[in-house]
Formats: sequence, C-alpha cells, structure tokens
Amino acid sequence: MTMLRKFCRSKIHNARITMKDLEYEGSITIDQEIMELAEIANDEIVAVFNLNNGLRFETYVIPGNKGSGVIGLNGAAARLGEIGDRLIILAFAYMDAKEIENFTMRNIRLDENNHPT
Repeated sequence: MTMLRKFCRSKIHNARITMKDLEYEGSITIDQEIMELAEIANDEIVAVFNLNNGLRFETYVIPGNKGSGVIGLNGAAARLGEIGDRLIILAFAYMDAKEIENFTMRNIRLDENNHPT
C-alpha cells in the first residue's frame, strides 16, 4: 500500500486584496501571471490565510487579467477580508515517498502592487 502525504506545493506570499465582489458565486480571483508562476490551475482549491485578521478559508481559483495584479475575494469570501489586507495563498499536492525526495515548493513573493519580486 502506498501512503500519500499532503504537502504545500505552491505559496503566494504577501498578496494584497485589490477587489471584493460579494454578489459573485464564490472564489478568489488571482492575476493569471501569478497563477502561472505558482502553477495553480483554474478552479483549483487553495487555502487562504489573511495576515490582517487571522482568518483562514478554502476556496477555488478563477483567473484574473494577466499582469493586472488583481487579487479578489468573491462571494462569501468577500466577507473575510478588506481591500489592502495581506494574504498567503497555498496550493497542495498529495505525494508518495519517491515524489517527496525530489520535491521543491514554489514560493512566489509579491510586492505591494502584487507583482512578483
């Protein structure tokens, strides 16, 4: 039997909320360029940690305009942060022992305008 372990595959650090849309069905909008750097797919489930208020939640990702720097909370998630709040966004993968040996997490750091540094 192969045991799989859950690992943080990608981390987007210091993302700032730039928009909120309470009426949207739900999700987090992430600039497509940032998604590509973090290797996060459209509709992938991510964990979001708000550094300003300590709230943590899971939601799915939708792409925002490439190069826009957009990080948006939609639907119920829009209640969990304010524009300007800093976030950490994590994506995960399940791996077996062999995959873990050669694994390196992707760590994407953003500046105050949500551009990769």
